[in-house]
Amino acid sequence: MSIEKTGYVYIAASRKNGTIYVGITSDLIKRMWQHKNKTYGGFTARYGADKLVYYEIFNEMRAAISREKRLKFYKRAWKVALIEKDNPDWTDLYWRII
Repeated sequence: MSIEKTGYVYIAASRKNGTIYVGITSDLIKRMWQHKNKTYGGFTARYGADKLVYYEIFNEMRAAISREKRLKFYKRAWKVALIEKDNPDWTDLYWRII
């Protein structure tokens, strides 16, 4: 019997209407800390996408993975609309969840 981990799908941004990154993690606070401190490297470090502007929580990692794949498939305009539906100012949500 396996215990399924909680999964998070998130969108990080460099600024309002800036570079956006869709990611997945089992520890959102730790992952965003890594992005902010550039210890995770890669795309987010290169483009400064270290502000948490959107996230979803899933009870199963498989569901989170499926959602992440769908979000990555969508065009940028759809992702921007998703962010702005609940976070029109692109406020960094990291400071609300720590």
